[in-house]
Amino acid sequence: MKVTALINDFKSGKNDSLLLDFYVDESMIESQRKRYVSLLNEYLTKFGDDDVIVLSVPGRSELTGNHTDHQHGCVLACSINLDIICVAAPADKMEIYSNGQFISGVSAQNTSYDPAQQHTSAALVRGVLNRIETNGYRIGNFHAVMRSNVLVGSGLSSSAAFEVMIGTIASYLFNDGKVPKVEIAKYSQYAENKYFGKPCGLMDQCACALGGIAYIDFRNPAEPIIETVDFKLNEFGYSLCIVNTGGSHSKLTGEYAAITEEMGEIAHFFNEDVLRDVTVRQITNNMKLLRDNYGDRAILRSIHMINENDRVEKQLINTREGNIKGFLDVIKASGNSSFKYLQNVYTNADLAYQPLSLALLLSDNYLDEDEASRVHGGGFAGTIQAFVKNEHVNGYKELMDKVFGKDSCIVLQVNSHGSDRVI
Repeated sequence: MKVTALINDFKSGKNDSLLLDFYVDESMIESQRKRYVSLLNEYLTKFGDDDVIVLSVPGRSELTGNHTDHQHGCVLACSINLDIICVAAPADKMEIYSNGQFISGVSAQNTSYDPAQQHTSAALVRGVLNRIETNGYRIGNFHAVMRSNVLVGSGLSSSAAFEVMIGTIASYLFNDGKVPKVEIAKYSQYAENKYFGKPCGLMDQCACALGGIAYIDFRNPAEPIIETVDFKLNEFGYSLCIVNTGGSHSKLTGEYAAITEEMGEIAHFFNEDVLRDVTVRQITNNMKLLRDNYGDRAILRSIHMINENDRVEKQLINTREGNIKGFLDVIKASGNSSFKYLQNVYTNADLAYQPLSLALLLSDNYLDEDEASRVHGGGFAGTIQAFVKNEHVNGYKELMDKVFGKDSCIVLQVNSHGSDRVI
């Protein structure tokens, strides 16, 4: 469809029902309408009135499974209604603009690894396209403009959404939308690992690509078991609130590494590479030796992981059955274990600075028994999540914004589409 025709359709409200299907929240429709019109106008200015496709790839939020994936455990995550949107069309020359920035050094004719591009967006583009072609699908050059409202550094996976968007463009422009979403997620992980140079699991990419709630079992990381569940918070009268408490993850690499190292030490004691097949009974029966050799924190973190893995299985059942009470109970248990045993809510390097702890305290005091909150993502700094009844959302947001700054609380819903063609 031509760009000018799409602009007129969005301006007239013709696509409002489509937008509601993607973004769930009626209060977002006007701003989304303007957002799409603005992006279409950007394409029109840069490339002309082409026949284009319009795509969306959401960010994600981890629901249960805090620091389980690197031990080959299970996670539960969901797509959210913040996303990257894209207008694209086939072209003779590759030209990509992301949030107004031109991505140089990319072409469908050369997708080989270039060490000079490591840690750049161009590396991600090359890597994803390379894997698509290597696995027997077609690729080509294209024009694309993208706009993202997935907040960087918020634990909502803005980089994974970008990678998945590149795969989604190639799928719809050159393969009739037939590249499976799971495969796009795997190609995206490959691009981040091998081309960009950042080790990562597959959770973020799967959650962005698949839509709804994604259960992922990493027993065999190369071929994870994946199940999607259509579980909409809004149907139960809840919203997902992400509270950005401030703070940077840039100086926390050692904190994250220590979790993996300590869990690994306990696993190696039992001749295992990871904790997935170690039991709490084994740890309890060897408690003195483990304490003497590795200390108490390694034991606490390891037992957290084993129990958290069980919680993911319970949470999968809760979402399948639409059991919102059971769902919230598991969220509370996960948060409790993360705080007390995993100990990733604050860093010992600065005990006076505990914004996540403060946010959780404020949440506990404000929320009812049938609401819940927990640390979000890797922890130590950044964000918490809260599952808040819709009638309490405004008050909760007002409280958090007052303490942590304007718009620190983001109100979200589950996106059931994942990576998809809008038009």
